[in-house]
Amino acid sequence: MRERDQSVLNEILPPEERAIEAVVARYQRVAPAITRFARSLSGNDELQVRLGTQATSTPESIVLDPRVFQTAYARSAPVTPSEVALTSALHEVIHLITTDLDEERPVPKEWLAFKEEAPHEEDEGPTVPVGLFELGEMDEDELLPEVSEGDIDFGDEKPRDPDAVPLLHALNVIGGPAAEAMFLSVEDARQERVHFDAYPGAGSVLRDLYRTSVGHAMGSARPLGQFALACFLIVGGHEDRDKVQRRVEPHVALALDDAAGFLEPVMELEDPWAVGTVALQLLSVAKMHNLLQEGAASSSPQGRKAEMEADQTAISESVDAVRMVTPSLSDRDSYDQTRAAAQAVSAQEGRKGDAESAGDPATDQLMKVSGAPTIYLPTGQGGKLLVTDVPLTYAVFSAEGHELLAKASADWGVAQHRVSGELYPLFLANQRRGLQSGFDAGDLSPYTPLLLGAGLYDRMFERRDRPSRRSYAVSLLVDGSASMLQPRDTGGRKTPWAMAAALLGAWTLARLADELQIEFEVALFNRSFVAGALDTEHDYRERRSRATAGLRQAQGGNAERLTRTVNHYVLKSFASRWRAAEDLLAGLFFTAASPIEAARRARREPESSPPVSMFDKAANVDEFNLAHAAERLAARNATHRILVVLADGMTRGSVQALADTARSIEHGGTTVLGIGIGDDTVRAAYSRAEVVERPPDLAAAMIDGVRSALYRSIADSGADAWWVHAGERVLEEITS
Repeated sequence: MRERDQSVLNEILPPEERAIEAVVARYQRVAPAITRFARSLSGNDELQVRLGTQATSTPESIVLDPRVFQTAYARSAPVTPSEVALTSALHEVIHLITTDLDEERPVPKEWLAFKEEAPHEEDEGPTVPVGLFELGEMDEDELLPEVSEGDIDFGDEKPRDPDAVPLLHALNVIGGPAAEAMFLSVEDARQERVHFDAYPGAGSVLRDLYRTSVGHAMGSARPLGQFALACFLIVGGHEDRDKVQRRVEPHVALALDDAAGFLEPVMELEDPWAVGTVALQLLSVAKMHNLLQEGAASSSPQGRKAEMEADQTAISESVDAVRMVTPSLSDRDSYDQTRAAAQAVSAQEGRKGDAESAGDPATDQLMKVSGAPTIYLPTGQGGKLLVTDVPLTYAVFSAEGHELLAKASADWGVAQHRVSGELYPLFLANQRRGLQSGFDAGDLSPYTPLLLGAGLYDRMFERRDRPSRRSYAVSLLVDGSASMLQPRDTGGRKTPWAMAAALLGAWTLARLADELQIEFEVALFNRSFVAGALDTEHDYRERRSRATAGLRQAQGGNAERLTRTVNHYVLKSFASRWRAAEDLLAGLFFTAASPIEAARRARREPESSPPVSMFDKAANVDEFNLAHAAERLAARNATHRILVVLADGMTRGSVQALADTARSIEHGGTTVLGIGIGDDTVRAAYSRAEVVERPPDLAAAMIDGVRSALYRSIADSGADAWWVHAGERVLEEITS
């Protein structure tokens, strides 16, 4: 029974916290410690540790597969998520650095005593030359036909022994697939025992993770599987032999007694070939106690081969049910894939980009999602939001965009000069007023004698400042889904005006804020594969295709969630200057006003055009973007805050969650204006809402809504406020 202060992992982690992006985010918090450990273990201070869909190990880098971590979070162990993140990462680094089974040697003579007659089939030749294991010598022509040593320049390397074979190959030939599986499990346990003994805390977490699965694994395992699992636990130091023997069948317990002499010295071994000898010895003990199926059912080659594979399965399935399966020690195919991937990464060393992310756009996308902020709604719901800048390549369309902006302003009757109107003198007075002070003009304070006499005041003049200058911040949030680019009826013909009108409103709003010296921000939101700040159309499509394919292969059904993310594109931030964003907004306006022409240019010149494909048809989840925009707005040191949200449809999340979010933002002191384009469902989510059907109405609604909120903030200040007579008439109209 566990202690009261211990928590079972799968009880405290909801499903979303076991998702791959949450696992990666948790790993990233311990990544610096893992890198330092890996450098210490390898003796290379320049070693880099990264994540990737294919685990690899080279002298310069270690690539970890996050799927290995993910399986650890499904355990019912009394450990914390942080402990699992650190321990599982240490586990993978240890195995990837220390596992090297590539050395080729002639088969040790003592192994020949364990050799089984391999099943022969007419259509299959032997896996190694038959003469390799015969006591006689092979003909020279069989080894190296028509080639002499004088024809080969070995340089400083020793000539390769023609009888040399890889370790796993030799084990398979001598003891069959079962010997290979037994070796991999024993070597796995040996590496853990040697390296985790120096870190008892992490070792205890590993034992807790393993012990929770032992009971079920033993109960469903065949006798050979019980024997192999028991050997794994004993060698790894996870359980004592006496305890393990009480959990296995009687004849398996007897086999463990006979195997004890082989198990005890394993942790002292450093040579994997010596561990291979132990694996063959353990397999011979299992055979002596009739734990193997080999030879029990059939003497035909096909039957013998099936029995040998069944023994391999019995070993691997039982041990894999308990251990964290690392790719380099899973099976021979997995080991070969790991080494092949390492060679591919080594070939890319020195190349920035691919080499930096292990040449894996899928991992890059996974890292982006895991590192994205989690936004929490008033309902308690949380979700990832990818926040990035609008691609700078949209400035390529700026010249055409400026022309269309001027034309649309005239056609839709949206003023572009002196937008602030009657607000300008009011805000000018506010800028000049600054501080309201008391005895700050050199007047002698009447309290000076008392303060001086009491020793509390050492100045002859008192200055009392009371801030009265009001500050404002405005944020505009624009729906950036593909539906905003679709043609809409304008009273005679259909044109794609929704996003164009929104961006024209943003342009005008920028002019308004610039004239009044108000902080403002403009952002677009959508749900699709996120575009990078420097993406072109070619880069975006290429990266999206490769990342989607890689994630589908590695994550299956989770790929859709990882590639169609909720995105927040910042067009103009509070901190940036409006002039720096003008060309970018103009280029976006060209894309919105002429989407067909923009798409044609992107197809014709994809390597220089902006990523117009980023406007996907996927449904938005407005509430997360709204909450994030409000957080950014609240972070500004402003006494009055206004948030304008523009969308052409309702959220595909929860209408109630969106309404609760908007209400919460209003209670925090921010005025929220919701504008719907041909869709009156915005009224269900926003207390201040307006629906527009024509382009001029949209731009006017945005600007007039902000103007009205600014006027009202002045009117609410009281009769003794600081405005000048130029604005009194307007204020009287507002308040009446």
